[in-house]
Amino acid sequence: MKVRKPAVAGSFYPGDKQELREMIEEMVDPGLKRERAIGVISPHAGYIYSGKGAAMVFSRVQIPEDVIVLAPNHRGIGADVALWDEGKWITPLGEIQVNSELGELIREESDLVEVDESAHRSEHSLEVQIPFIQYFKPDFHLTPLCLLRMSYEQTEELGTAIARAVKKWGKPTLLVASSDMSHYIPAKIAQRQDKLALDKILDLDPQGLYNTVLKHNISMCGFIPATVMLVAAKELGAEKAELVDYRNSGDVTGDDREVVAYASLMVK
Repeated sequence: MKVRKPAVAGSFYPGDKQELREMIEEMVDPGLKRERAIGVISPHAGYIYSGKGAAMVFSRVQIPEDVIVLAPNHRGIGADVALWDEGKWITPLGEIQVNSELGELIREESDLVEVDESAHRSEHSLEVQIPFIQYFKPDFHLTPLCLLRMSYEQTEELGTAIARAVKKWGKPTLLVASSDMSHYIPAKIAQRQDKLALDKILDLDPQGLYNTVLKHNISMCGFIPATVMLVAAKELGAEKAELVDYRNSGDVTGDDREVVAYASLMVK
């Protein structure tokens, strides 16, 4: 059995089960109305910086048994579209089973998808989403995809393939795109740059998002996962998107001169 052990427990988030659970508990809002959603965009920095934003979006959605997480490949290791196809992922909160059947359905729908664990082994952007999902749905099944270089046409192909696979699967499935926003620029410039990208997401315009990020050189590291998620969500009937939270690292450090920004959105 393939086992993916945590790579960033103890650095991006607490490595101790109780400490991690208590940290998430402090960030979530149990009073929020939970809605059905097709997809979400959630940030992936250290929890002290972006955890509240992630907690807010996962507090708002009903999490089904099956979750597909699309994450950017920061390290350039492995396939451009890398699927971890079977086994389990481990976090301090416990073990999560990989949905091998849903992964196989996605592979059948797109030749872009390759089985490749190497892309996932040290990648943080997918791992940090899992404890939040576990907190609300401890027994969920994971389909993890790590994405590197993709043209817009390829994002469209993959997003459409995921939508077809989800329809064949026939069970409620949440799509999670992992992304931070602008990196290492003044907060005011980050907010201005990010608004260009966020407006395209709110318009449910995947090609507009892809093109805008490239045209304006917006350092949104997960724009490819977000684009794929939007394509798939529209195929699955999405009609609107909502910005749940926007923040930056300066909110924690007190220094707005060079920040990383984080946005959380729902697509429903």
